[in-house]
Amino acid sequence: MNLSAFRVSFIFLLIVNVLLITGLSRLSDAQGANSKGLIGVNMLGYYTSLPQTRDFNNPFPDNYYDQSFKLIKDGGMNHIRYVYYWESFVKNPTAFISELKFAATLADKYGLKIIYDNHQFHTSSWLNPQRGTGFPNFLFQNNSEYAYGSGGGPKYPSAAAWWTHWWNREIRDTNGTDGWTLQAAFLKKVISTVDSHPSTAGYEILSEPQVHNADQWEKIGKYNTFMTDEMRKLTKKDIIYSMTIPVDLKSIIGVNAQNLAKMAPINKTNIIFKFSIYGLPSPGSYQEERLNMFVQTGNLSGVPVYIGEWNNVARDKVINEEGDFVYEINPKASDITPEDTTVILKKFNQIDPYGWAFWYWNFRPHRVDNFNLVISDNNGNLVPTKYFDILKNSVHSVYGSQAPK
Repeated sequence: MNLSAFRVSFIFLLIVNVLLITGLSRLSDAQGANSKGLIGVNMLGYYTSLPQTRDFNNPFPDNYYDQSFKLIKDGGMNHIRYVYYWESFVKNPTAFISELKFAATLADKYGLKIIYDNHQFHTSSWLNPQRGTGFPNFLFQNNSEYAYGSGGGPKYPSAAAWWTHWWNREIRDTNGTDGWTLQAAFLKKVISTVDSHPSTAGYEILSEPQVHNADQWEKIGKYNTFMTDEMRKLTKKDIIYSMTIPVDLKSIIGVNAQNLAKMAPINKTNIIFKFSIYGLPSPGSYQEERLNMFVQTGNLSGVPVYIGEWNNVARDKVINEEGDFVYEINPKASDITPEDTTVILKKFNQIDPYGWAFWYWNFRPHRVDNFNLVISDNNGNLVPTKYFDILKNSVHSVYGSQAPK
């Protein structure tokens, strides 16, 4: 090889290497996140979690946020997944926004990070007046296809019809504005309220939406892309999209990593995939199979994973409040031991996720004992339960002095 040819080859290789390094850097940026190593709890407030169709009988404890944040911080944890509902905003927008501001300001004081989770459970209190909360009532009214109280869980025809219309972008208000646009406007209100706070780590688009047909995976991806693009107009912080329900690995709709990866938004800069685990991922177990699928989804999508909810429950086939056979949590059989908690945290440590949040922290008592990290006494004081002590001790055991600050 003559000198001129050598120089040309050298320059060519140099250019290739520069382009390769630049490409890898861009890929790294797309897969990255502003925050990492978040360990904490799911937390509910008051006005931010009020259903439209019912009110709470439990009084809101004095200094709830101050007491809560101090306990969480002293427990070795550094973040909160803050659960709120769109219909709660519609019920009382002024109180909703004021409470968000208050929580964000106190989180700044305590040095805690917050993921703001746009939550839904059984779709809405419109479809499930007994326990449901999520989408506002005006998205259901005047339509016999999803009548009041007709069922919001995945097995109900009313829920299947509503979610199918939602993914087709056919849900509209009385003015003809589509639901995606309305929800994006609501999320922007949340972002504009808390984004300037140093405690704000990011936002979850929608927790555990329902999927009912195999053709909906890519539609959910279009929805997540739309929401991400709209939210990016106001924030550079982390945006989280969620797994869907039901999670049945034998389902004909194809609940697998390849389909779940189709839900990722196109722009993956500071994007996180969230999933839930409610059981011990023991070797060879169904829970381990689910966990592995979710981790694989993150790998295929090229984004970090966030274990946004976890605990340990037992389920039985029962007749629910709507008169149908379903697999419901058995409160008496459900429990989580110190050994269980430590095993789960060690498993999470192996995965090295974006973060995790235990389910959950609430001033209202839950019928499942191990869902209660605190209780409120007659004087309005929060009292940690044995499950808070279990979590606190396991965090110290697994993370020790290396626990994120």
